[in-house]
Order: sequence, then C-alpha cells, then structure tokens
Amino acid sequence: MKRVARVALVALAALFVSALIFHFAVGRAARLDPPRLALPQGQVVKEPGLRRFGEAYARQVGGILQVGLAGTPVDIGYAHARLLYPEMVENEGILLGRFEQQVPLRAARSLLMDLAQLRYREVDREMSQDRLREIAAGSYGFQPDPYERLFPTYQRFVYLNALYDISLSFEGSPLIGCTTFTFDGAATSDGSGVLARAFDFEVDEIFDRRKAVFLVREQGKIPFASVAWPGLVGVVSGMNLEGVAVVVHGGRAREPRASGEPVVHALRRVLSEARTTEDAIRLLGERSPMVSHIVIATDAHGHSVAIERAPGFQDAVRRLPVRAATTNHFESELRDDPKNLRVRESTSTLPRRARGDVLVAALPQAEPISPRSAAALLRDRRAASGEALPLGDRRAIDALIATHGVILETGPRVLWVSDAPHLLGKFRAFDLRRLLAPDYDPARDALPLETLPEDELLTSGQYAKYKAQHP
Repeated sequence: MKRVARVALVALAALFVSALIFHFAVGRAARLDPPRLALPQGQVVKEPGLRRFGEAYARQVGGILQVGLAGTPVDIGYAHARLLYPEMVENEGILLGRFEQQVPLRAARSLLMDLAQLRYREVDREMSQDRLREIAAGSYGFQPDPYERLFPTYQRFVYLNALYDISLSFEGSPLIGCTTFTFDGAATSDGSGVLARAFDFEVDEIFDRRKAVFLVREQGKIPFASVAWPGLVGVVSGMNLEGVAVVVHGGRAREPRASGEPVVHALRRVLSEARTTEDAIRLLGERSPMVSHIVIATDAHGHSVAIERAPGFQDAVRRLPVRAATTNHFESELRDDPKNLRVRESTSTLPRRARGDVLVAALPQAEPISPRSAAALLRDRRAASGEALPLGDRRAIDALIATHGVILETGPRVLWVSDAPHLLGKFRAFDLRRLLAPDYDPARDALPLETLPEDELLTSGQYAKYKAQHP
C-alpha cells in the first residue's frame, strides 16, 4: 500500500508540474504585447453632469451614456479608457464574477483560460493597425488595472474586441436571437431607409443597464454613432453621417476561425468609409471574417440588403423587399449547411421571422413607417398566429432579453435608442447631424431629446411582477 501511495503521489506531483509547465508555456507563446505609443496628456475634468478629457466627453442621458470621442485612434482609445474607467472596471468585474460562478474551481478556470489563449494566440493577426493602436492606447489608459493578474491588459482588451466572434463560435451561443425590420423608399416618409433592430445578447443585464451611444469623429474618416457598452468602440448597431446604417445578427455555418477581422471592427470600418449600401458590400468583401454572421445594411437612398458571411465563403448579398424582417438563419447558398439547419430546428429564428413577416404585411401600405410604429414592431410579444405568448417566451420578437433596441432613420440621420430594461424603457432620439458636428459642445446642449413613451408592460407594473417571479 505504501508503494502504491508513493506512486500516486509521484504521479500527482508530475501532473501538477506538467500543468505548471503548460500554463507558463502557453502564457509565453500566446502573449500579445502592445505597440509603443506617444499618449495624449491631461486629466479627466469633472463638471456638473459631465466628464471631459481633451475633446472627448461623457454624460448621462436618461439610462444611456452619451460619449463623444475624436482624433486619431490613439486619442480615441486613451480618452475612452480614461473617461469610462469606472464603468469598464465594473463591467469586467461582473463578467469575471459570472465566469467564476459558472466555473467555481480555480484550476478549471485557469485551464480554460490557457486553452483559450492557445486557440486565439493569433487573434490579432488580421486586425488593422489602427484598431490595434486604439486598443493599445486604451490598455495604457486603463490603469490601475485590477484584473491584470488574469491576463495582461492589452491582451485582454484584444480578446474583448473579439468577444462577439468568440461567443458565436460556441454551439450554444447567446447571440442567436436578434430581429431586424427594414423599410425602403415608398415605405418611409422621405424615400430613404429605416432600420429597426432588437439586439439580443443573453449573457448579463450589464449590456442593457450600462449601454452607451458612442459619437466618434476619427481623423480622416466619416463620423458615426455606435450603440454598445463601455469598453467597446466597435460596432454591432450603428449609423454614420452619410446615412449608412448597419447591424449584425448571429448565424451559424461552416467552421469558425481563430483569426480574421472581428465583426465589430468590420462594421466600424464600414461606417468609417461607406457612403452607400454598395460601399458597405464592397468593404465587407475585402476581408475574411472569423465566424459566420448576417449583416443588415441600409442607406439614405433606401437600399437595404442582408449580407450573409462565413469563413471561406464569398459574401452572399440578398436584396431585401421594401418592407422586410430578418432573423438568424441563412437563406443563400449556406441555407443547407448542417449548422444552419440546426439553427432553424432548435432556435427561435423561424417563429420570429414568421411573426415579423405577418407584422410587415399587416402595415398600412399607404402609411410610411414612423419611429413609434417601428418601436411597436420591436416590442411585439405575440406568435405568428396572433396568439399571446408567455412573457419571456423566446419565440417572441421581444423576449425581454434585448440589450438594446435601435431605430435608425437614414434620411434625417436620427438614431433612437431604448432605455433599460430591454425594449421597455423610453426610446431617446439622437440627432447625429447636431451631435457629430465639430463645434458641438455638450455643456451648452440644453435641447431636450425627443422620446417615445415607455412600454405599457413597464408602466403597468406587469414587468416588475414578471421579474419577481423570474429573478
């Protein structure tokens, strides 16, 4: 027995040493070092209801953080981290806390992080130099870093910029749930385009309660607005000053890659350079994605498309009807991909699409879409048959899981964004022509934002009862 015990102890010691060697070897092989940069000088200045850092600012508008960023990628990245440091610390802390709850054993968490580092050790290889410089500047500005013991700041920030792609690479991704409505030409009041979308990201309410509208004027680029969260200036929902609007939906086909251009960077590149939907199609086709997804785009001329993308596949462009609904399944050559078939069979994409088709067909043909009627579409909680669904039912367009709802009017360049919770709070209007003007000063902005009213589910107290029963 003593001999068996000794052998067991030796084996355990060897396993422990091997794990340590693997851990340090992965850390060395996967380490991503930031480029050296000349950083902006200055401190965050606090005024009543306003924070400033140079040209950049942040202020609270209802339940939404309005953030203005300007200058070079380095200026933008550094100001972002300095201005929003408290929110970024809190957000990362909540995400890490959720990770610890899901994986309570420290050794298991360490192994998972080592395996992730190993898989994504070249995740930055196809990121643009501008975005890497911006991420690096943000990592220098995010100091002191309370989470550096897990990963070096820059390396962690690079991973966070690919979080959407990494999440989509898992079979049980929480991103297969978005619904978008598009309206073109005669369906709008001015012959332009309107896009309304619910961004479902079923991971944690921080992305809902701490959402931000970024107003970005990058040097030499088209100014744009992005609806995201502190820590991400990439784009999942946004519109530029030329009237090009884009959103992304999760999809599943082909095999994900560990490198490529992250979705949020691809859409930011589109908004920084595109003046039409055709430009958006061309720009997306220039670089390969990491994972499969669907981009819905429209422009000020009223041209809407769904662009279906997957690694190793030439982008497939579907021209959308004058009134259309899009969910999460592919309808191009990728429609027969086994992964897409599983999405159709096992997720809510078909019931939501069927309900969306019913809703757009029922709209008065002679009446142009309005922000109020677009908000009503996003807040719909019925089945395609018209039958009421239980609150939170995933077959509903509004399943009470959206982190934001947006209505993008490409003609007047107005962006409407929902206050928390989900799609139930007020929708607030952001006039991009005014907010992205070079001489805009938030301290002198006394003009109240136009709003759409809260959903009756919230004002009646029904939502509070639902939350009490579903904490």
